[in-house]
Amino acid sequence: MTFLVTGATGTVGRLVVEELLAAGRPVRALTRNPAEAGLPEGVEVVAGDLARLDSLAGVFDGVEAAHLINFAGDDYRPLPDGAGLVKLITEAGVRRVTVLGGRAEGDLEQALAAADVEWTLLEPVEFMSNTLRWWSQTIKTEGVIKEPFGDRLSALVHERDIAAVAATVLAEGGHGGRTYTLTGPEAITLREKIAILSAAVGREVRFVELSVDEARAKWRADGMGEETVEFLVGALGDTPEAGYTVVPTVKEITGREARSFAQWAAEHAGAFRP
Repeated sequence: MTFLVTGATGTVGRLVVEELLAAGRPVRALTRNPAEAGLPEGVEVVAGDLARLDSLAGVFDGVEAAHLINFAGDDYRPLPDGAGLVKLITEAGVRRVTVLGGRAEGDLEQALAAADVEWTLLEPVEFMSNTLRWWSQTIKTEGVIKEPFGDRLSALVHERDIAAVAATVLAEGGHGGRTYTLTGPEAITLREKIAILSAAVGREVRFVELSVDEARAKWRADGMGEETVEFLVGALGDTPEAGYTVVPTVKEITGREARSFAQWAAEHAGAFRP
């Protein structure tokens, strides 16, 4: 039986594909643009979009377990018809699904809870990989990070640990009806994060702590809309307890310790060097 990975070219989806392949599982990868997928040999790449159910004809045929995302597109919009997607899944006879949460729970999760399928929700805290998106260019060109809330704690999680949990749950089962928060092995402050990255890169990265008003002005100048700016002020200035509380889920499910930010920084140091 086949294992389906949706969002297969994304930060986590691509790694779920790799983890399943390494475990000897046959993988079908769903992507909106198969020609540019760049996935490993041996993967069955198919075209489709979770936001368009008419594009998913036959995608779930012969699938034993599927990794889903609960958002659509690069702007993380909610899926327009989560209940319809679950209907396709159950009619095809899929036995297990994992759902990677990128936004608040919606009708996808509600429909799964009422369906005859073994579902597991994965709720990672802050991705370590966000560091590449937000900081790589600034560190390369300026060697400085300008952010608010220098003492904010985060239990950052490595994207490969998220993928490893998803692949293990899909392959082994036994986690039906569970919601798992995923974290790294420690909670670190923004200042500590910059110091760890500096050591990995081999050059000092200075930290300039912005006031909230200065941060708002910077984010607006970066092209962010007002809704995004205020979301960041709230999320970073008042991080929920779950965002900085370390839990052992990665080890409990995969059998090995979660990767630290120091490990992540060493793996990606080249992306921050001029």
